[in-house]
Parts: sequence; structure tokens; C-alpha cells
Amino acid sequence: MQTTPDGRPVPPPHAGERENLESWLDFHRATLELKCAGLDDRQLRLASVAPSSMTLLGLVQHLAEVERHWFQRVFAGEDVPLVYGEDSGDGFALSPDRGIDAALDLWRAEVARGKELIADASLEDSGALPEREAGYVGDQGVSLRWILVHLIEEYARHNGHADLIREGIDGATGA
Repeated sequence: MQTTPDGRPVPPPHAGERENLESWLDFHRATLELKCAGLDDRQLRLASVAPSSMTLLGLVQHLAEVERHWFQRVFAGEDVPLVYGEDSGDGFALSPDRGIDAALDLWRAEVARGKELIADASLEDSGALPEREAGYVGDQGVSLRWILVHLIEEYARHNGHADLIREGIDGATGA
């Protein structure tokens, strides 16, 4: 497997659809982790793009919630609680006693569980949406293909936020 100079996996240039989708999602996951690397706890809690309160630590927590929601709840139909609880603001709320190591451990566990749940599934297999989300999408279910594309989009958008937050913290730019 090819990697970028910073160690992220490069999606193969000639792959099938499934490998392509999963590779790009893994690339974006690695990008999020890279954006947090080398910062201390105080820096990871800084919201550097006013008036937003979004932080790098909050992004890691939020994406753990996203992973759980789409793979466990929607795709596998599991009745699992939120990773960080009902008052977590979709994972963005910070706790003074939870730092990046704990957040990354939980996020990695959610990523691993999602990979486990989809390992033998077809891109055409579907999961059931909660009623509210079904109203937005216009259907009661979405395919694994749709979920993978959505997660790539979700990570790409939030990695853009992470770019701005990281640049505001220490001036670091780039992928």
C-alpha cells in the first residue's frame, strides 16, 4: 500500500468500487487523526475560528458518534446508546476529564466495529433510517454504498474544519 509522506494510506488509483470507497474513507479518517497529532490537551480544546466553538477534540468525538450512528444503528439496526450521551451535542461537548487519548480510543473502536459490521455486506445491502432522517432522504432505508459516500463527505467536510482550526492553533497547513 502506498502512503503519503505523512503516513496516510493513498487510495489505489485503479480499484473496484468497494475498495475505492473504503480506501477514501480510511484516507479521511487518517487525515482527521493527523490534524490532531502533536498538539497538547489545551490546544486540542481551542476553538480557533470565531464564533464557532468547534474544536479538534470535539471533532474526534463527533466522528465517533457519526461512525456509531451510521454503521451500528442505521446499517446493522443495533439499539446502541450515543457514545457520549444525550447531552453531548452530537459529540462536540467537551469533558474536562476526557482528553484526546480517550477520545481517539473510542473513535478507533467505533471505526473497527463499523468495519466489522460491513465486512461481508454488499454495497446494495440497506439499513433502516430513523423516521426523521428518512424524511430528509425520502426513503426508509439507504444502501451501504450511500452510507460510505456519506461518511466520505462527512469526514471531508469536517477535515476542512480541522484544517482551519489547526492553522489557527499553530499555523500548520496542508493535508
